Amino acid sequence: PTPPALLPYVPHVPPAALLGKLTATTFALERPRCAFGPHANTSDTVWLVVAFANASDTFRNPPSRADVPRYEQLPSAHAYMTLETVAAAYTCAAPGGVLRVGGDTACGCQGSQDPCNGPLPSPGPYRVKFLVMGCQGPTAETRWSELILLRRAASPSTITSVPMPGGSAVVLITCILASLGAVLATALLGTLGYGSYVGMCSGGGGTSPQRTPPAQPHQSYKTHHIPPVLPQSVPPGCTCSPPGLACFAPWPPAPCPDK
Repeated sequence: PTPPALLPYVPHVPPAALLGKLTATTFALERPRCAFGPHANTSDTVWLVVAFANASDTFRNPPSRADVPRYEQLPSAHAYMTLETVAAAYTCAAPGGVLRVGGDTACGCQGSQDPCNGPLPSPGPYRVKFLVMGCQGPTAETRWSELILLRRAASPSTITSVPMPGGSAVVLITCILASLGAVLATALLGTLGYGSYVGMCSGGGGTSPQRTPPAQPHQSYKTHHIPPVLPQSVPPGCTCSPPGLACFAPWPPAPCPDK
Protein backbone atom coordinates (compact mmCIF):
# COMPACT_ATOMS: atom_id res chain seq x y z
CA PRO A 1 0.00 0.00 0.00
CA THR A 2 1.02 3.59 -0.58
CA PRO A 3 2.52 5.13 2.57
CA PRO A 4 0.57 8.07 3.98
CA ALA A 5 1.69 11.58 3.16
CA LEU A 6 3.77 13.23 5.87
CA LEU A 7 2.35 16.66 6.71
CA PRO A 8 4.48 19.44 8.27
CA TYR A 9 1.99 20.14 11.03
CA VAL A 10 3.21 19.40 14.60
CA PRO A 11 0.57 18.94 17.31
CA HIS A 12 1.19 21.02 20.43
CA VAL A 13 -0.25 22.06 23.74
CA PRO A 14 -1.76 25.59 23.61
CA PRO A 15 0.92 28.13 24.56
CA ALA A 16 -1.56 30.50 26.23
CA ALA A 17 -2.53 30.21 29.88
CA LEU A 18 -5.42 27.76 30.14
CA LEU A 19 -7.15 26.34 33.20
CA GLY A 20 -6.46 22.60 33.37
CA LYS A 21 -4.05 22.64 30.45
CA LEU A 22 -2.01 19.93 32.15
CA THR A 23 -3.38 17.74 34.93
CA ALA A 24 -2.40 14.39 36.43
CA THR A 25 -4.54 12.45 33.90
CA THR A 26 -5.38 14.87 31.03
CA PHE A 27 -3.86 17.51 28.80
CA ALA A 28 -5.18 20.04 26.31
CA LEU A 29 -4.22 19.95 22.64
CA GLU A 30 -4.75 22.72 20.12
CA ARG A 31 -7.20 21.84 17.34
CA PRO A 32 -5.50 21.53 13.94
CA ARG A 33 -6.89 23.93 11.31
CA CYS A 34 -5.85 23.96 7.65
CA ALA A 35 -3.43 21.14 8.44
CA PHE A 36 -4.70 18.40 6.09
CA GLY A 37 -5.71 20.32 2.94
CA PRO A 38 -6.20 18.12 -0.15
CA HIS A 39 -4.97 15.01 1.69
CA ALA A 40 -8.34 14.54 3.42
CA ASN A 41 -11.66 13.91 1.70
CA THR A 42 -15.07 14.62 3.20
CA SER A 43 -15.56 10.91 3.84
CA ASP A 44 -12.23 10.53 5.67
CA THR A 45 -11.83 10.59 9.43
CA VAL A 46 -9.02 12.02 11.52
CA TRP A 47 -7.69 10.12 14.52
CA LEU A 48 -5.38 11.16 17.34
CA VAL A 49 -2.58 8.70 18.13
CA VAL A 50 -1.39 8.80 21.76
CA ALA A 51 1.77 6.87 22.59
CA PHE A 52 4.37 6.72 25.30
CA ALA A 53 7.38 8.73 24.21
CA ASN A 54 9.67 5.68 24.07
CA ALA A 55 7.15 3.79 21.90
CA SER A 56 6.42 6.45 19.29
CA ASP A 57 9.26 5.32 16.98
CA THR A 58 7.99 1.73 16.88
CA PHE A 59 4.32 2.61 16.32
CA ARG A 60 2.84 1.25 13.10
CA ASN A 61 -0.23 2.81 11.50
CA PRO A 62 -3.20 0.40 11.40
CA PRO A 63 -4.29 -0.69 7.88
CA SER A 64 -8.01 -0.28 8.66
CA ARG A 65 -10.41 0.95 11.31
CA ALA A 66 -10.84 -2.59 12.62
CA ASP A 67 -7.12 -2.66 13.51
CA VAL A 68 -7.09 0.63 15.43
CA PRO A 69 -5.48 0.10 18.87
CA ARG A 70 -7.93 0.85 21.66
CA TYR A 71 -7.49 2.66 24.92
CA GLU A 72 -7.71 -0.60 26.85
CA GLN A 73 -4.59 -1.85 25.00
CA LEU A 74 -2.36 1.00 26.22
CA PRO A 75 -0.61 -1.04 28.97
CA SER A 76 0.46 -3.71 26.46
CA ALA A 77 0.66 -1.84 23.13
CA HIS A 78 2.02 1.39 24.68
CA ALA A 79 -0.18 3.40 22.28
CA TYR A 80 -3.82 3.86 21.34
CA MET A 81 -5.98 5.92 18.97
CA THR A 82 -8.88 8.11 19.99
CA LEU A 83 -10.95 11.24 19.16
CA GLU A 84 -12.19 9.97 15.79
CA THR A 85 -13.52 13.07 13.97
CA VAL A 86 -14.68 13.82 10.43
CA ALA A 87 -12.07 15.71 8.43
CA ALA A 88 -14.47 18.62 7.82
CA ALA A 89 -14.14 19.58 11.51
CA TYR A 90 -10.52 20.63 10.89
CA THR A 91 -10.89 22.73 7.76
CA CYS A 92 -9.80 26.36 7.60
CA ALA A 93 -13.41 27.49 8.06
CA ALA A 94 -13.88 25.38 11.19
CA PRO A 95 -13.74 27.17 14.54
CA GLY A 96 -10.61 26.90 16.65
CA GLY A 97 -10.35 25.63 20.18
CA VAL A 98 -8.71 22.83 22.12
CA LEU A 99 -9.05 19.07 22.38
CA ARG A 100 -9.10 17.43 25.81
CA VAL A 101 -7.07 14.21 25.81
CA GLY A 102 -8.02 11.81 28.62
CA GLY A 103 -11.21 13.62 29.59
CA ASP A 104 -13.67 10.71 29.27
CA THR A 105 -14.06 9.14 32.73
CA ALA A 106 -16.84 6.77 31.55
CA CYS A 107 -14.64 4.76 29.22
CA GLY A 108 -14.96 1.59 31.27
CA CYS A 109 -18.71 1.60 30.65
CA GLN A 110 -18.42 1.76 26.85
CA GLY A 111 -18.27 -1.13 24.45
CA SER A 112 -15.00 -2.34 23.02
CA GLN A 113 -15.95 -1.08 19.55
CA ASP A 114 -16.23 2.55 20.65
CA PRO A 115 -13.06 4.68 20.60
CA CYS A 116 -12.32 5.67 24.17
CA ASN A 117 -10.68 8.84 25.44
CA GLY A 118 -9.98 7.65 28.96
CA PRO A 119 -7.77 9.18 31.65
CA LEU A 120 -4.06 8.68 31.14
CA PRO A 121 -2.64 6.19 33.66
CA SER A 122 0.72 7.86 34.32
CA PRO A 123 2.50 11.22 33.90
CA GLY A 124 4.20 9.93 30.75
CA PRO A 125 5.86 11.53 28.90
CA TYR A 126 3.67 11.12 25.79
CA ARG A 127 3.83 12.00 22.12
CA VAL A 128 0.80 12.49 19.85
CA LYS A 129 0.14 12.80 16.12
CA PHE A 130 -2.93 13.07 13.84
CA LEU A 131 -3.66 10.30 11.35
CA VAL A 132 -6.09 10.61 8.41
CA MET A 133 -7.92 7.34 7.67
CA GLY A 134 -9.84 6.68 4.46
CA CYS A 135 -11.69 3.68 3.12
CA GLN A 136 -8.41 2.16 1.92
CA GLY A 137 -6.44 2.91 5.07
CA PRO A 138 -4.22 5.81 6.20
CA THR A 139 -3.80 8.63 3.68
CA ALA A 140 -1.90 11.29 5.62
CA GLU A 141 -0.28 11.88 8.99
CA THR A 142 1.29 14.75 10.90
CA ARG A 143 4.61 14.75 12.68
CA TRP A 144 4.92 13.62 16.27
CA SER A 145 4.60 16.25 18.96
CA GLU A 146 7.24 17.20 21.47
CA LEU A 147 7.26 15.45 24.84
CA ILE A 148 4.11 16.04 26.90
CA LEU A 149 4.63 15.45 30.61
CA LEU A 150 1.64 15.49 32.94
CA ARG A 151 1.60 16.81 36.47
CA ARG A 152 2.64 14.52 39.28
CA ALA A 153 0.56 14.20 42.44
CA ALA A 154 2.52 14.64 45.68
CA SER A 155 3.06 11.44 47.62
CA PRO A 156 1.48 11.42 51.10
CA SER A 157 4.81 10.31 52.56
CA THR A 158 6.40 13.58 51.43
CA ILE A 159 3.92 15.74 53.34
CA THR A 160 5.29 16.73 56.75
CA SER A 161 3.19 17.72 59.73
CA VAL A 162 6.07 19.33 61.69
CA PRO A 163 5.48 23.09 61.89
CA MET A 164 8.17 25.31 60.48
CA PRO A 165 10.18 27.61 62.81
CA GLY A 166 8.16 30.63 63.80
CA GLY A 167 4.88 28.94 62.98
CA SER A 168 3.42 29.48 66.46
CA ALA A 169 4.33 33.17 66.36
CA VAL A 170 2.58 33.56 63.02
CA VAL A 171 -0.53 31.86 64.39
CA LEU A 172 -0.49 34.12 67.46
CA ILE A 173 -0.17 37.28 65.37
CA THR A 174 -2.98 36.11 63.09
CA CYS A 175 -5.27 35.49 66.07
CA ILE A 176 -4.50 38.94 67.53
CA LEU A 177 -5.20 40.68 64.23
CA ALA A 178 -8.44 38.74 63.80
CA SER A 179 -9.54 39.73 67.34
CA LEU A 180 -8.76 43.40 66.70
CA GLY A 181 -10.73 43.28 63.49
CA ALA A 182 -13.73 41.79 65.30
CA VAL A 183 -13.56 44.49 68.01
CA LEU A 184 -13.38 47.29 65.43
CA ALA A 185 -16.28 45.83 63.47
CA THR A 186 -18.39 45.56 66.65
CA ALA A 187 -17.61 49.17 67.61
CA LEU A 188 -18.50 50.42 64.13
CA LEU A 189 -21.79 48.53 64.10
CA GLY A 190 -22.60 49.83 67.58
CA THR A 191 -21.94 53.42 66.52
CA LEU A 192 -24.12 53.07 63.44
CA GLY A 193 -26.87 51.43 65.48
CA TYR A 194 -26.79 54.17 68.12
CA GLY A 195 -26.97 56.88 65.45
CA SER A 196 -29.96 55.18 63.82
CA TYR A 197 -31.65 54.81 67.21
CA VAL A 198 -31.19 58.51 68.04
CA GLY A 199 -32.49 59.51 64.64
CA MET A 200 -35.58 57.32 65.03
CA CYS A 201 -36.33 58.63 68.54
CA SER A 202 -35.82 62.28 67.67
CA GLY A 203 -37.05 62.50 64.10
CA GLY A 204 -39.60 59.74 63.73
CA GLY A 205 -37.33 57.42 61.72
CA GLY A 206 -35.96 60.08 59.35
CA THR A 207 -32.44 60.10 58.07
CA SER A 208 -31.48 63.54 59.47
CA PRO A 209 -31.60 64.17 63.24
CA GLN A 210 -34.10 66.75 64.57
CA ARG A 211 -34.02 68.86 67.69
CA THR A 212 -35.85 67.49 70.69
CA PRO A 213 -38.81 69.70 71.65
CA PRO A 214 -38.58 71.36 75.10
CA ALA A 215 -39.96 69.42 77.98
CA GLN A 216 -43.48 70.29 79.13
CA PRO A 217 -43.98 71.46 82.76
CA HIS A 218 -44.94 68.67 85.04
CA GLN A 219 -48.55 68.67 86.16
CA SER A 220 -49.40 67.08 89.44
CA TYR A 221 -52.02 64.45 89.63
CA LYS A 222 -55.25 65.63 91.25
CA THR A 223 -57.44 63.24 93.16
CA HIS A 224 -61.19 63.54 93.34
CA HIS A 225 -62.17 66.72 95.05
CA ILE A 226 -63.33 66.22 98.61
CA PRO A 227 -64.78 69.41 100.13
CA PRO A 228 -63.16 70.30 103.44
CA VAL A 229 -65.14 69.92 106.60
CA LEU A 230 -65.87 73.36 107.90
CA PRO A 231 -65.58 73.85 111.68
CA GLN A 232 -68.89 74.21 113.35
CA SER A 233 -69.60 76.97 115.76
CA VAL A 234 -68.39 76.28 119.24
CA PRO A 235 -70.98 76.58 121.92
CA PRO A 236 -70.21 79.12 124.52
CA GLY A 237 -68.10 77.74 127.28
CA CYS A 238 -66.33 75.11 125.14
CA THR A 239 -62.59 74.98 124.90
CA CYS A 240 -60.64 75.39 121.70
CA SER A 241 -57.28 74.21 120.58
CA PRO A 242 -54.44 76.63 119.81
CA PRO A 243 -55.08 79.06 116.96
CA GLY A 244 -55.05 77.52 113.50
CA LEU A 245 -56.35 74.12 114.68
CA ALA A 246 -59.89 72.83 114.69
CA CYS A 247 -61.91 73.34 117.79
CA PHE A 248 -63.09 70.44 119.81
CA ALA A 249 -65.35 69.92 122.74
CA PRO A 250 -63.93 68.49 125.92
CA TRP A 251 -64.85 65.02 126.98
CA PRO A 252 -66.80 64.57 128.97
CA PRO A 253 -68.47 67.78 127.93
CA ALA A 254 -68.42 70.48 130.51
CA PRO A 255 -71.74 71.99 131.40
CA CYS A 256 -72.21 75.33 129.87
CA PRO A 257 -73.93 78.06 131.91
CA ASP A 258 -77.43 78.85 131.02
CA LYS A 259 -78.07 82.01 129.20
